[in-house]
Amino acid sequence: MGDPIRISPKEASEKLEQGYVYVDVRTTEEFEAGHPKGAVNVPLMHASPRGITPNPDFLRVVSSAFSKDAKLIVGCKAGSRSLRAAQLLLAEGFTDVLDQRAGWTGAPGPFGEAGERGWSPLGLPSETGQPTGRSWDDMKKKLG
Repeated sequence: MGDPIRISPKEASEKLEQGYVYVDVRTTEEFEAGHPKGAVNVPLMHASPRGITPNPDFLRVVSSAFSKDAKLIVGCKAGSRSLRAAQLLLAEGFTDVLDQRAGWTGAPGPFGEAGERGWSPLGLPSETGQPTGRSWDDMKKKLG
């Protein structure tokens, strides 16, 4: 398994215009508060009373919703969950997966200082809520 290609939020926005689909791997609550316009929500992790737990359906849902050669961009809050999700998808046989660095809010620098700005601080096209057909509940229905 190779490491995914990592791109900036601006590059991700440009790729969406070229037919890529943005897969937001944040929790449903994070997604609802704001996400890239047109994104689908397939959380890598779930928030629960026990804390953050892995989503056991992540790979199954993405595999049911998209072909292995689908053009996918994965993003999260700051870039760590999306990197892990991209690695998992590549290992699962997906061939065109890009990881958006800096996520929704931005990535801290190596010493905790402000680093690369994310999608939201850059003012890229965004929306809120759980859009029909792109929410986690709707994505789970693709399992059949």
